[in-house]
Amino acid sequence: MGADRIRILIADNNVELCDMLTEFIESQGDMTVVATAMDGEAALEALSEFAIDVVILDVAMPRLDGIAVLQRMRELDLQPHPRIIVLSALGREDIMHRLTNLGADYYVVKPIDLEVLAERIREFGPSPTQGVESTSMSGTRVPVRQRTPSYELQVTEMLHKLGIPAHMKGYLYLRDAVQMVLEDDRLLAGGLTKKLYPMVADKYQSSPGGVEAAIRNALTAWWERGNRELFASMTGRNGYGKIPTNSAMIAELADQIRFNALEKRQTL
Repeated sequence: MGADRIRILIADNNVELCDMLTEFIESQGDMTVVATAMDGEAALEALSEFAIDVVILDVAMPRLDGIAVLQRMRELDLQPHPRIIVLSALGREDIMHRLTNLGADYYVVKPIDLEVLAERIREFGPSPTQGVESTSMSGTRVPVRQRTPSYELQVTEMLHKLGIPAHMKGYLYLRDAVQMVLEDDRLLAGGLTKKLYPMVADKYQSSPGGVEAAIRNALTAWWERGNRELFASMTGRNGYGKIPTNSAMIAELADQIRFNALEKRQTL
């Protein structure tokens, strides 16, 4: 086990999923699975025994569930204190908020995108890796990208606070669209239908029209039941008498996250 690898604990009672995650993680050149746990008690025992950088934690486990594990972790003097990536088959906002309050760093709704998971692990790991190679599941050696800051966590947190329904496909499309604009604001200038929607559609094997409609449906549901007051206070725009267009919402969210990041840098 390389000393410079990110040390991971997988806590999930699905044996097949644990095996798949272990195989994928071990194929990366900069991370390794230190232990796996089939229930919450075993997860806490592993945390006490091993130095862990990142925990991949399922919500629904026997003996102790993910929420109870997070609560008990507060009582442990863990050095280093691991970062937590939570797995769940449910996109319930109340559970997401509770897990975040208990210290979860990231929330993944199953099925899992393994490449995205690897990126999040690298972001949460103790130090950047450079010049390391990994082996893909097909056996091909590929370079591991240096970790770069990602907006996905900030976008996810903002969508949760606004109350945009996480179980809808449009939520995923909107989240990715905002992040893509944050990484390249020229995507808005070129028109959503010509650049942005096709990029999101390609990722999820959908169509640009399907992406547009799904985002619209998610915004409609948010407008009816979500936190519109928070949106108005964040953006300083109280004049939306109707649902913002997809492009307006994407632009407003991207601007707000940039503003928050700038404020944070100025206070450091």
